Amino acid sequence: MALRESFAIGSVRVRAGSAKEVELPITRLVTGGDISLPVRVVHGREPGPTVWVNAAIHGDEVMGVEVVQQIVASLSPKTLRGTLVAVPVVNVFGFMTGDRYLPDRRDLNRSFPGSARGSLASRIAHLFMTEVVSKCDVGIDLHTAADRRSNLPQIRADLDDPRTRELADTFGAPVMLHARLRDGSLRQAARDRGARVLLYEAGEAMRFQAEPIAVGVAGVRRVLASLDMIEPDPAWADHPAPAESRSSAWVRARGTGILHLEVKLGERVETGQRLGGLSDTFGRRVRLVHADRDGIVIGLTRAPIVNAGDALVHIATPV
Repeated sequence: MALRESFAIGSVRVRAGSAKEVELPITRLVTGGDISLPVRVVHGREPGPTVWVNAAIHGDEVMGVEVVQQIVASLSPKTLRGTLVAVPVVNVFGFMTGDRYLPDRRDLNRSFPGSARGSLASRIAHLFMTEVVSKCDVGIDLHTAADRRSNLPQIRADLDDPRTRELADTFGAPVMLHARLRDGSLRQAARDRGARVLLYEAGEAMRFQAEPIAVGVAGVRRVLASLDMIEPDPAWADHPAPAESRSSAWVRARGTGILHLEVKLGERVETGQRLGGLSDTFGRRVRLVHADRDGIVIGLTRAPIVNAGDALVHIATPV
């Protein structure tokens, strides 16, 4: 059987049945050092889909980096069918400083598809679209909650697309949420190019947490197995069906105080149920927090001091 063609990325080609780390140049620092986008291509010996998995579009969302590392370590180009393009850190600048944004304070995930002559964010987005997304059929974008928040492992995707919905269900996170596309997001730009994208949300910024990492690794591997790129592993092949939701909203503080929550991620709550309370600095209870809908807790604030209007508990309404 003839070998597959090599995989072209940047200025290099990766031979079938091999893996290679590639540095895609972004820009040069004022000190003279070069900054590049790190990519590892695992180009299988046998034909199959081309899939990308990326993390750290927001520089403080480090959990996905470990997921990508574990996925890459588990794959062999000798047995992989198809190609995996792994990008553990997209926002290299933010990752180096522990910052969600780029040095100019732009949100990279609002800068796609980008431009070769635009802002720094726009140039990184354009590079990612040109060298990664344009070559792939499916993408998995790994995220965590924003600063001082925590997310239940969940998939956000276009559940109205049957194939995307099938992949979301296969991933096996506790919840899959139908999420509208945001202007400038990687998910929207990739869909416009014909790729199907799953966005995985789990855990907290700037932390490695065992459960979100394990759910993420198993989920990515389930997706790869469903695409016939790898053999399914009985250890993670079976999983409970995800709860589906088509709407979610945050319960917000109706006053200012010190927050004491009484619910956990993944807990099912009912309308009117007490979720916690706000106290003053002497411990006197000043206000209770109640659920405004039935649903599943998919996000929580981790900030003990809250002001009126702050988001406290994210509830997804199950279908």
